[in-house]
Amino acid sequence: MRDHPVVSVVGATATGKSDLAIALAQALDGEIINADAMQFYRGMDIGTAKLPPAERGDVPHHLIDVLDVDEDASVAAFQSAARAHISDIRARGRVPILVGGSGLYVPAATDALSFPGTNPRVRARPEAESGEIGPAALHARLAELDPPAAAKISPADPRRIIRALEVIEITGEPFTAYLPRYESVMPTVQIGLALDRGTLHDRIGRRVRAMWDAGWVDEVRALLPRGLLTGTTARQAIGYAQIIEVLSGRLEPAAAIESTIVRTRQFAKRQETWFRRDTRIRWIPAGERSVDDALAVLRGARRTGSDPASGPQASAPGQ
Repeated sequence: MRDHPVVSVVGATATGKSDLAIALAQALDGEIINADAMQFYRGMDIGTAKLPPAERGDVPHHLIDVLDVDEDASVAAFQSAARAHISDIRARGRVPILVGGSGLYVPAATDALSFPGTNPRVRARPEAESGEIGPAALHARLAELDPPAAAKISPADPRRIIRALEVIEITGEPFTAYLPRYESVMPTVQIGLALDRGTLHDRIGRRVRAMWDAGWVDEVRALLPRGLLTGTTARQAIGYAQIIEVLSGRLEPAAAIESTIVRTRQFAKRQETWFRRDTRIRWIPAGERSVDDALAVLRGARRTGSDPASGPQASAPGQ
């Protein structure tokens, strides 16, 4: 298995990526590398749909619970750590399986991507302005400085808008210079889980309500004294931000649940749009046959010696 390609499992939230990744790891003698930015955080379990250790099928998982909630996630740091794990897993004759829906993190591990550093002083300005004038105004500024980047980043995604403005000021180059070029630096097969929009929306609604029933509010309450409000990444996670508002008395629980459902559906649409740009991804239907379909894709890749040219191919998500 030393020459087996890295397997990436991608797609929108609530499509079943974690379950598929575990099944593939069991079938291929693999180990999983988490590429979901919010699952990096210790204690953010319910709201990130993090599988507890007892439900991980005895499959080793890497890059889960590696940050405290007052620390900021970094794609550059993830890239270095993920590639180290990939090398180690392959050296031991096992198959590395990347899984996640954080669009930039997955290709960071396997593609030709470089990331400029960060500057807290530079970053602090757009962060403060986002709270004062709103992300839409910052997005308009980005559209003036780097129109292609603005076209790729949603006006409702303040974290990426802020990062784009930071990179432009630090480097003097457009943010688009650092966006994915879809060029792999190691053998990789990407499998995407596709689900029709109506079914996906229903899953998201049911999952958010189940998370509240499972004690999500208590989880957030326990994270506040650990610095949840201090870090700029963790506190912005969908659902956590809404529960913070509930605990502060600024939002009613019913409104918070509905807002979380709406925001999660919007996020899923952005994930679909992001992944649809990568024509290397082989889409398979999410569901009972996803494991068999994914294994068929991998067999096709092995026959061709590159990205698979045969095997099941679902419509891209949202189509």
